[in-house]
Amino acid sequence: MHPTLALTGERTLPGIPAENYWFRRHEAAYDALVPFCTGAVVLEAGCGEGYGADRVAGVARTVLGLDYDAAAVRHVAAAYPRVRAVRGNLAGLPLATGSVDVVASLQVLEHLWDQPGFLAECGRVLRPAGTLLLTTPNRLTFSPPNRPMNPFHHRELDPAEFTALLDECGFELSRLLGLRHGPRLRKLDKRFGSLVDAQLAGPPGTWHDELRRAVAGVRTADFELAPDDLDDSLDLIAVAIKRP
Repeated sequence: MHPTLALTGERTLPGIPAENYWFRRHEAAYDALVPFCTGAVVLEAGCGEGYGADRVAGVARTVLGLDYDAAAVRHVAAAYPRVRAVRGNLAGLPLATGSVDVVASLQVLEHLWDQPGFLAECGRVLRPAGTLLLTTPNRLTFSPPNRPMNPFHHRELDPAEFTALLDECGFELSRLLGLRHGPRLRKLDKRFGSLVDAQLAGPPGTWHDELRRAVAGVRTADFELAPDDLDDSLDLIAVAIKRP
């Protein structure tokens, strides 16, 4: 038996029906980015529960799953033997300069106080022309009032801010995609007004049966990724290359 992580709201976890929407939303981003890790030495910076690092391990040569939380690192080590679990601070990555081909960091950037410092560390540990894979919520749709809705988020970015930050930190943007609801989820949005807002309106114990079933039934394939209409997207997904 591997240790079980507590659901705190800071990270999403698999296998929890009330958390299924967020888990599948994150999973859709992993599915889009995993091919960029084929045959590579990959660092996942802020690996959380480890399910994503394990998906990457299916195609990568080596995967290091790094997290600051000791309980998360113990969980990853026990639950996902294909991932080398490492405890460390994202402000100073415990890796040698130029030691990895890919740095992946999904739904982490918005949690950080020093985003440029973290991206500088990503650039340091990447080999020349290495690949950076990032996802982050789109501020324009996630927290429209301009203040993070999630108490664990320090700074959220809109597409223009995200693009500018990558450029300022020495990365050439190869592609930028927006994740949004596909047809099935758009129907649920019409039914509930907003599927996301319906979930956030109260704790899962207060949800009515129809909402509970709808959330538990969300699939990874219910999300779409596209390069257009980025301001209307839910999450931003970037593939960037380290500049010389």
